[in-house]
Amino acid sequence: MFRKSIYKTPAQLRLMLEAGLLTEAALDAVRAAIRPGVTTLELDAIAERTIREGGGRPNFALVPGYSHTICASVNADVVHGIPNDRPLQPGDIVSIDCGADVGGWNGDSAFTVVLDDPERPEVVAERRRLSEVTETSLWAGVACLAGAKTLNEVGAAVQEAIESRSGFGILTDYIGHGIGRSMHEAPPVFNYRVAHKGPDVKAGLAVAIEPMVVEGSPETFVQDDDWTVTTVDDGMASHWEHSVAVHADGIWVLTARDGGAAGLAPFGVVPAPIA
Repeated sequence: MFRKSIYKTPAQLRLMLEAGLLTEAALDAVRAAIRPGVTTLELDAIAERTIREGGGRPNFALVPGYSHTICASVNADVVHGIPNDRPLQPGDIVSIDCGADVGGWNGDSAFTVVLDDPERPEVVAERRRLSEVTETSLWAGVACLAGAKTLNEVGAAVQEAIESRSGFGILTDYIGHGIGRSMHEAPPVFNYRVAHKGPDVKAGLAVAIEPMVVEGSPETFVQDDDWTVTTVDDGMASHWEHSVAVHADGIWVLTARDGGAAGLAPFGVVPAPIA
């Protein structure tokens, strides 16, 4: 039986660059607009406009049953939050996930931001620490990919980065994935240690690494909207993600204009452009 390879050709990886950069542009536009009083529906419109004006399609809206450009998860909502008309409040921790399809190739990325609240600086500081630990674990996973033999090493690196810096919980029901012609492809990319080694890390592998980290219990439930994933203990949550390509000369973060240079610098890894 024919099995589709998870590895892309150099030409295919090059085709993914535009989708990655357009995804980054949409998230940059959202990041610039996010503040107390703005609704996540308004942020959704900004992301959609950026992607369409850039010649792409919002790939989240291509998922059956979902009609928005971003997922916007606020406070105890971890992932898959549906944009709504609730104005964001000071101190909210907000995770924005977004993707673009350009010419049938996909990008996928996410970031978390904590809105300033002068009246509750301790709350803001706690939530920013959660976001910082999550972001650091993402870059630890990306850096690991640069020298890994098998994909399970990435999950171990993500888990180690979280556990060495905090007592935060790691979601196990939701993980990263391969990316390419489809936004979600094989192989699975775990954010924690697993016994199965997974596929070899070699030229042509393209994956989305996306740790989801919570203040307390990693147990979640899905809201009645059938999308929004929320912590059972109402603990705050953070989600960071990048799409990354492995090629003959190294790795390149497809959803970062600098290929991930800034995020990888603390780990001593220098990304290599895709030739």
